[in-house]
Amino acid sequence: MLTKTHLAITLFFVLILLESISNKTLFVAVALISTLIPDIDSKFSSLGKKKVFRPLQFFIKHRGILHSLTFLMIILGILISFYPILAFPLFVGYGLHLFADSFTKRGIELLYPLKKKFSGNIRVGGFTDITLFLIFSFFDLVFMGILIYSYL
Repeated sequence: MLTKTHLAITLFFVLILLESISNKTLFVAVALISTLIPDIDSKFSSLGKKKVFRPLQFFIKHRGILHSLTFLMIILGILISFYPILAFPLFVGYGLHLFADSFTKRGIELLYPLKKKFSGNIRVGGFTDITLFLIFSFFDLVFMGILIYSYL
């Protein structure tokens, strides 16, 4: 999926969860940033086009280990041990990225290194991808309006 679609989907769920979160700013920031992390292995992604990630792209194929629950569980294990406050928002953002990409035609190897692919019929940048972006963006705006109104 496109970066903007990942962000719109993640923001939707962040806004739903926000009321039950104590450190709201940290939660939003970590969730939105972590939804971008799986694509650092692609030179075409928002983060992946940064020169700092180019060496990584030489060693890791796009939609390989970074698009897996295996990698997510390793990162979560580290965060829970050292920075537990970051674990849940990272799980939300990163996990939603994996979930969304599992519906694309290219799919993902969710249980890497097992080669079983989880895929669907959505073409990245295609009609369905753009439609999902528009739908989630609409509901993001609605939920943000509701949140703002409730604080007034």
